[in-house]
Amino acid sequence: MKPVDTGVSVAAKRSKSRRLLVDIRKDWDLYLALIPGIAFLILFKYTPMYGIVIAFKDFNIFDGMAASPWVGFKHFDKLFGSESFLNVFKNTLIISLYKIVFLFPLPIVIAVLLNELKNMAFKKGIQTLIYLPHFLSWVIVSGLFIDLLSTNGGIVNKMIVNLGGEPIRFFLDSEIFRSVLITTAGWKETGWSTIVYLAALTSIDPQLYEAAKIDGASRWKQTIHITLPGLVPIIMLMFILRLGNILEAGTEQILVMYNPSVYNVSDVIGTYVYRMGLGNQDYSFSTAVGLFDSVVALILILSGNYLSRRYLKLGMW
Repeated sequence: MKPVDTGVSVAAKRSKSRRLLVDIRKDWDLYLALIPGIAFLILFKYTPMYGIVIAFKDFNIFDGMAASPWVGFKHFDKLFGSESFLNVFKNTLIISLYKIVFLFPLPIVIAVLLNELKNMAFKKGIQTLIYLPHFLSWVIVSGLFIDLLSTNGGIVNKMIVNLGGEPIRFFLDSEIFRSVLITTAGWKETGWSTIVYLAALTSIDPQLYEAAKIDGASRWKQTIHITLPGLVPIIMLMFILRLGNILEAGTEQILVMYNPSVYNVSDVIGTYVYRMGLGNQDYSFSTAVGLFDSVVALILILSGNYLSRRYLKLGMW
């Protein structure tokens, strides 16, 4: 058989290269502005990936990465055979699923309700109030809720006692602590997600609502048949991203709120890595846990995007 002539493909590649050079010369200032962002990604996102090899070594901080002996999948065997990790993994899934079930729909509902408001001053005031907590650190939020829910002078327990009840140890009761985590996460982050959905609502063509009014559609039917379908692309995008972070159950939040009394229901992968890596100085094992977390997150994102593209014809790529 005659070899396939690759002259056309070579010419096409050269043509693309020339067009790229022309684009760079034309918009050199924009490409120059990309350099800091690309440098940041390479330096802080890709370069540290070399540290993954620690998961396959008995890393000793004094010997260094190169001199530490290879142990293969020893730490992964320890990981999957550890009862403590299985409990941590279960806690992570439960807390993340609670946040998805109770908190993911909340900003969608609030955005749709705010979109129906006609008084712009009131609407902007509500937006500002629910958005402000996003700018508070979890340390501040934790201190605020500890004061509110304290059994020693907390306003919530004062109200419970005045109504004839017994004080509730919100931060020490294993049966209640997860609810505290979900509630505080909702208070802090719902406003941010609401702004995202409100921005998406502005892209819906107003003529669709006008046509619906002419056809006699009520506000409820307009919401069902115009507003919600218009939000589907951004809902799927946010859901796929949230799915990829399902093993990140709010490490920073839990670190500043939990205590040994509620470890059994609140210790998640992030806090486990923190305690094992820095607390016990078991860097290899904590790296193995982190690598497992990253691989699962990648699989979830790819799977979520695949299912979304297959059944809804929508996806991130």
